[in-house]
Amino acid sequence: MKKRKAFVYGNFNILHPGHLRLLKFAKESCEYLIVGVNSDSINKDSNLLDENIRLESINATSYVDEAFLLKEDVLEYIKREKPDIIVKGKEHEKLSNPEEEVLKSYGGELLFTSGEIGFSSLDLLQKDFEVNPSFITHATRYINRHQIDSEKLKEYVNSFSNLNVLVIGDTIIDEYITCDPIGMSQEDPTIVITPISNKKFIGGAAIVASHAKTLGAKVSYISILGDDENFEFTKNYLNELEIDTYIYKDSTRPTTLKQRFRAQNKTLLRVNHLKQHNISKDLEAKIMEKIKNNGKNYDLIIFSDFSYGVLTKYLIEKISQFAHNHSISTVADSQSSSQVGDISKFKNMDIVTPTEREIRLSLNDFESGLVVLSKELHEKSKPKYVFTTLGSEGIMIYNSIKDELLTDNIPALNQNAKDVSGAGDSLITCSSMAKTVGASVWESAYLGSLAAAIQVSRVGNIPIKKQEIIKELNF
Repeated sequence: MKKRKAFVYGNFNILHPGHLRLLKFAKESCEYLIVGVNSDSINKDSNLLDENIRLESINATSYVDEAFLLKEDVLEYIKREKPDIIVKGKEHEKLSNPEEEVLKSYGGELLFTSGEIGFSSLDLLQKDFEVNPSFITHATRYINRHQIDSEKLKEYVNSFSNLNVLVIGDTIIDEYITCDPIGMSQEDPTIVITPISNKKFIGGAAIVASHAKTLGAKVSYISILGDDENFEFTKNYLNELEIDTYIYKDSTRPTTLKQRFRAQNKTLLRVNHLKQHNISKDLEAKIMEKIKNNGKNYDLIIFSDFSYGVLTKYLIEKISQFAHNHSISTVADSQSSSQVGDISKFKNMDIVTPTEREIRLSLNDFESGLVVLSKELHEKSKPKYVFTTLGSEGIMIYNSIKDELLTDNIPALNQNAKDVSGAGDSLITCSSMAKTVGASVWESAYLGSLAAAIQVSRVGNIPIKKQEIIKELNF
């Protein structure tokens, strides 16, 4: 189906709230917004900024789908491209508008607007997804206790490029819908909001694969998605990162979508679209065939489980046995958004990273202390190391190796978290890769904690780059 296109043009010398209101209105009136920025060649005003600077500011807005330098008479462009709508400011409504005659010739429409949204909301919209300046505070006592050297940690991070990693698990799409809070309804006690903009991020196992790739590894990814638009969104995103992607369609389930409605940097409401039944035997067989054909060269397999049906008991057992037979490191994270998660179903892992709630659920133990819980989990499913994540309290490390320190903890390295979703994904990715390239459990846990501290400094799951980790390794 042909997309309804709108066209806006102008100098856009210094992008101000009026421009943003105009662009928002234009975007809401169409499916595809094109903006023409008057080129220096057709506008000789000496007070204008360089055309490329003006174009860059337009491209930086969230409303614009396409922007270009307009180097011809605008009427010639309109005659040739025939946009469905042209949007101009309200101040032009009572003036002569030469575009009107051209639009009438092919059935186009001219709209005027003064905009309706306050700049404060737009300003928050832009800032919401920015990365904060570093609020990371290193755990000096932990560093000294384990004689951790920053240069050695940098060497481990640089060695990530030697790894061949497989990530398998549940794909999630995280959609952030930024809203303008209107107030309370007069009819009933209901909060009223107006959506301003939405932004999608890759989540679940897919962000784990993305972290591994941007941290330097060669990555393969296996998952099941629905037969919907988010299948293509995920596939295109992972292909752009050059991840070897093996995703299969399952028409019996939608791709898991988690929507967060946010206003003024706070989440008001979460809406989950998902199904949790196990994948079919046929899909299980296809996944195992793919792993058997390609898996002997893997150095690390990461299970990223959300209990949405991809990692069945059969697959966990078969993949774990395959990894054991070929001396491949295995790690697991089984997140419990409900009562169904169970980290203990992953046997003989090198590292598992449950939250306190998840470890208690898996053991049905809501009274024991953290050390006892870790010991019980080790006795039940035999992981070498348990990293229990404790939110703002950091992580507790349980080490099952004899003649070494049994437990230790790392406080949260960022006490100014902007969005805690995705912290566990970055922790397991970075720490497991560090352990695989030869770091000690204490060094691995610290690198994972540093990755989590970086992740929570921004809204939405954004893959962590190797350079971001190295930049923070100065202590």
